[in-house]
Amino acid sequence: MSRSHIAATGSVLAITALTLTALPAVVAHRAAGAAHAPAPALTPSPTVTPPRPAGTAPTPAAPTPTAFAPTVLTPVAPPRTAASTPPAINLPRGVIEALQRDLGLTRSQAETRLRNEIRLASVAERLREELGGRFGGSWLTGTLAQTLVVATTSAADIPRIISAGARAEVVRASLATLKAVKRKLDEALPDRPVGGSVRYVDVRSNKVVVLSRHASVTQNVLRSIGVDTDLVVVVASQEDPRPLHLVVRPPYGLKGGDAYYVGENRCSVGFPVTRGARRGFVTAGHCGRKGDVTTGFNRIAQGTFQASTFPVSDFAWIAVNDRWAPTAEVRSGGTGTTVPVAGATAAIEGASVCRSGSTTGWHCGLILQRDVSVVYPTGKLFEMTRTSVCSESGDSGGALVSIDQAQGVTSGGSGDCTPNGTGGVTYFQPIREILRTHRLTLMTAASAPPLAPALAGRVR
Repeated sequence: MSRSHIAATGSVLAITALTLTALPAVVAHRAAGAAHAPAPALTPSPTVTPPRPAGTAPTPAAPTPTAFAPTVLTPVAPPRTAASTPPAINLPRGVIEALQRDLGLTRSQAETRLRNEIRLASVAERLREELGGRFGGSWLTGTLAQTLVVATTSAADIPRIISAGARAEVVRASLATLKAVKRKLDEALPDRPVGGSVRYVDVRSNKVVVLSRHASVTQNVLRSIGVDTDLVVVVASQEDPRPLHLVVRPPYGLKGGDAYYVGENRCSVGFPVTRGARRGFVTAGHCGRKGDVTTGFNRIAQGTFQASTFPVSDFAWIAVNDRWAPTAEVRSGGTGTTVPVAGATAAIEGASVCRSGSTTGWHCGLILQRDVSVVYPTGKLFEMTRTSVCSESGDSGGALVSIDQAQGVTSGGSGDCTPNGTGGVTYFQPIREILRTHRLTLMTAASAPPLAPALAGRVR
C-alpha cells in the first residue's frame, strides 16, 4: 500500500559553497534518498533519470526543511571570456550588505547572485508558458543562484529546457496536480495541531508537504482524506508560525518597514499605495480592523483602516491624512538608507528576498515556496509565500522586496533574528492580491529605472 513519509527537519538555512556556472546546460538527476556527491568530471553529455515510480519518496535531509529530494548535478561550465563577463548593475543600497550578512556571501558573490536572479527569471517564465500543463515547477539553486532547474512531466521537453539554458528534471506530477492535492488537504485537514501548522507544494521534491508537531497523528488523519498519498509527505517540525504584532511604543513612519500604532499595538508599514486621489499604505490584516485609526511616530493621527482581511488572507490598506506623505521606498540596512520600489514582479522560488520591519530592521533570505497554507492559532491562511528570512513580533505588515520589486507584506513566522538564535521562517501575503482586491496602485519610484527592465512595470 502506498503511504506518505514522515521525516524530521529543522529550520536552519544551510548555505553550501558551489562553483559559479555560467549558462548551465545539463539535466538534473533525481535520486531518491541519495546524498549530494561531487561529479567526478565535467561532461557535456546530459543523462536523464526517469520519473520516480509510484510509492517511492526521497528522505529529507536535515536541517533544511525543503531538502526532500537530493539532486546530483553535473555542471558544464563554458570558459569565461571577456564577452561573457556580466555587466555591472546599480543595486539598491543595503541589499548587497544584507545578503552578505544573512546569506554568508562576499560582496562579489552577492552581486553575482542578483545578476543571476535577474537573468534567469525571464527564462523560467518563458519555459513555464511553453510547457503548459506539463510544467512541474522551477527553482534556483546554488549559493549564487547560478542554476535554474525546470521540472516537467515529459522527457520530450528536455531538449527545449536545456536549450533555454536551464537544467531539466523529469517528475511524476505537474505543478497543477500538486496544487490540486494541496487544495484538497486545505479543505479536509483539521486545524492545528493535528492538521499541521504549514502546508505547501515543494517543487524540488515534487511533493505536497505538511509540517506538523504531531507527525504520526497527522499522517493517520491523512490516510482518511482520499488523496494520492504518494504525493504527500508529513514532516515532523517544531515550526510555530504566529502573527508578529507587538504592544510597544516606538516611533512610526511611512516608508516601507517603519512602525505605526493601532492603539497600543505596533505593526510595520508595507508599501505606499494610492486609490484615486487618496494616499496610504498596505499592511497585514491582523494588525487592525476596518475603521481602526492609526497614529504616527509623533503620536499625531495618521490614518484609518479602509479594509482588512484576516484570516484566510492577511492584508489591509490604510488611508492617511494630509499630514503624511508616503514615498515609494523601503528602509534597508544602515541609517537613512532605502530601496526604491520599481514594480511588483513576483520572484521565483530560490530567489533572494529582503524584509524590512520595525522590530528587527532589514534582513534577507530566500523564497522557499509559494501558495502555502499556514495554520495560525488564530486561523488558517491560504496562498501565502514561505521564506527563510527571520522576523520577530512587531514586524507584521512590513515590506518584502526582491531586488527592487515589491513582493508582499509580512504576516507571521517562526524563530527569531538574534545572532545566536535559531534563525527563522517568515510568511508573507503577496502584494498582487492586495492591489487587485482593493483596486490600489502601487507607488513606484518613477525617477529611478528598474534594475530588471524586462520584468518591471507589471503591477496588476
